[in-house]
Amino acid sequence: MKMRMRIIVLALLSILTIFGHSNPVLSDSPFTFVVVADMRYYSGPGTYNTCEYFKGVCEAINATGKGIFMVSPGDIDPTVDVKWTITDTLASSYLWYPAVGNHELPNAGSESYPGANMDWLRDYDYDANGVGIPPDIVNTGPAGCPKTTYSFDYENAHFVVLNEYCDVGGDTVTDGDIPDHLYNWLVADLATTSKAFIFVFGHEPAYPQPDADNGRIRHLGDSLDKYLTNRDRFWNLLRTEEVTAYICGHTHNHSAVRINGVWQIDVGHARGQGDTGARSTFLKVSVSNNQVTYETYRVNTDDYCEYLLTSQWGTDSTAVTLRSFSARASSRSSIAWPFTVILGGLIALIGGLTLVARDRATALVVEGGARATVPVGDDSTRDPPGA
Repeated sequence: MKMRMRIIVLALLSILTIFGHSNPVLSDSPFTFVVVADMRYYSGPGTYNTCEYFKGVCEAINATGKGIFMVSPGDIDPTVDVKWTITDTLASSYLWYPAVGNHELPNAGSESYPGANMDWLRDYDYDANGVGIPPDIVNTGPAGCPKTTYSFDYENAHFVVLNEYCDVGGDTVTDGDIPDHLYNWLVADLATTSKAFIFVFGHEPAYPQPDADNGRIRHLGDSLDKYLTNRDRFWNLLRTEEVTAYICGHTHNHSAVRINGVWQIDVGHARGQGDTGARSTFLKVSVSNNQVTYETYRVNTDDYCEYLLTSQWGTDSTAVTLRSFSARASSRSSIAWPFTVILGGLIALIGGLTLVARDRATALVVEGGARATVPVGDDSTRDPPGA
C-alpha cells in the first residue's frame, strides 16, 4: 500500500526562544532528530514488512524528513529486525542510537537465543560514522554497562542514553532503576558538558502518564517510580543540570508533561496496528542555536499507513498551555525562559490546562498531559503478557 502523508494545520508546535543566555555553546547548523520506541516484534523482513507496522513509521519519517539520526529508548526486540527495517527504509548510513528496554533482557523478548538482543547491543557500533566525526561519542558507560550506556554530542546539544537495567554487577541486573552506579556516572557526565541543550533517554518513565488521546495508563508503580528515592534523586539531578527533556518509552502511550520543572516526553509505541490501544507515534525534535521545537506524528486509525502531524495533547483546536523546554547555560546564569505557541500557523500566547497530580508519597505539579480514564492504580491498567 502506498504511503500517504497529510499534515494537519491545527497541530500544536511548541517553540522555545532563549534570551539572556550568557556564553552558550551555539550552533550554526540547525538540525532535527527523530525518536521512536517500543516497535518490538513488528519489524524485519517477511510478515511485518508492510506500512501497517514499524515499516510504515519509517516510511512516514522518510517522507517528512528523517533528520540527522534516530534515538530509540528501548523495547527494540529483535534488534536485528529493527535495524533491518531502519536500513531498508532509511538507508544503511542512517545513524541509529538504541537504548536497552526491559524486553531486550535475556528471556524477556523476541530473540534467537537467550541473551541474543543484549549480545547484539554490546557488539553494536555506536560511533558508526567514525571517530571525530559528529555525532561523536563523548563518554562510554560505567563498568557495569560500558557499551549500553553512553553519551554523544551534536552541534549545541548533548545526548545521554541510559541502560536503566545496569548496576555494578552487569548490564541486565535490575528491573528498571537508577542505582548509585548509574547515577554517579550520570552526575559526572552532565557535569562536564557545556552544551546549551541536554536530552536524556531511558526506557522507563519516572512518572507514568496517561496517553494524550485516550487516557490509557500503563506501568504505573512498576517503572522508575517503583524506587521512589532513586527516582526522586534522578529527577532532581535533571532539574539541577537544567536538562531540556527526559525522553522515554515503555508504556506504549504518548505524553508530554513538565513535572517539577523538568519535561518528560513518553514517545509511545511505533508498532503500527500491532498495538491498537493507543496510536502508533514518532517524535521529531529540531534544534537551532537558540530554540528547540518538536512535532508529534500519530497514525490515522482509519488508515494505518498514514501518519498525521497532530497535537501532542490529543486535541484538535483546543489550546493548552505548554511551558517552554528548559535549556542549560554553560555559565549556569539566571535565564529568562519565555515561550510561544503556534496554533494553526498563528503565533499567540494561549491559556490552558494545569493538571495537578499526587504521585504516591510525593506531591507534584504536572503541567499539560491528559487525565486518566481509569482510576490510578487499577489493575486493568497493568501490562498484558508480552507487551
